Amino acid sequence: MVFQLTGKTALVTGTSGGLGREMAIALAEAGASVVCVSASNSDETVAAIRAIGGTAEQISADLSDLNGLQDVFLGAQSLFGGIDILVNNAGTIRRAPAAEHSPEDWHAVIDLNLNAVFFLSQLAGRHMIERGSGKIINIASMLSYQGGINVPGYTASKHAVAGITKALANEWAGKGIQVNAIAPGYIETRNTAPIIADEKRYQSILERIPAGRWGRPEDLKGPVVFLASAASDYMNGHVLCVDGGWMAR
Repeated sequence: MVFQLTGKTALVTGTSGGLGREMAIALAEAGASVVCVSASNSDETVAAIRAIGGTAEQISADLSDLNGLQDVFLGAQSLFGGIDILVNNAGTIRRAPAAEHSPEDWHAVIDLNLNAVFFLSQLAGRHMIERGSGKIINIASMLSYQGGINVPGYTASKHAVAGITKALANEWAGKGIQVNAIAPGYIETRNTAPIIADEKRYQSILERIPAGRWGRPEDLKGPVVFLASAASDYMNGHVLCVDGGWMAR
């Protein structure tokens, strides 16, 4: 089956909840063994995967500490003998007007959302080049296309994630590796809680979404399985919007 992931191992970051949790579960449902990586524990995600008969382990790590990324990757690799799929989902957001955006907030966002994505992809890419195949899936954003409000660091990082996706695809497509990204639309998660709490802004966003609703984390389950599977073997350097039609409006 073209969407089957049996025998594959996926490394998914940011799996303590939200998008990462649902994507990790989706990959396990398709047959992959999953290594869940998060700064906080992924106990609930691992338990959910095991409850459906799947295989999962977890590693706790601060991915913004670039010096520790190699240990994270080698540890994940050792659990199931290799990494076939990398999902760079871990991220953070700091909200403040640009004129007041502190260096600490800027670097915290760039270190996790951008630097960790590139260097973890680099580690995975070297491994996948040796194996002659692999899937790297980055999580972009609507702010890979737009400017946003009060989130200059996040916007910069997500524009860059789209660029890295294309750059790596150009270099690695001929080596059997597909590098793509998912750009979620407005999804109800912890990161969007401040927007959801602003009734006026929430409603204005909702009115622009042709689907007539905000997204839910489980809306990313199908797209991530597609990009992780043989179904997307001829897709490379693409940023897939899962947005209820937001970008088409």
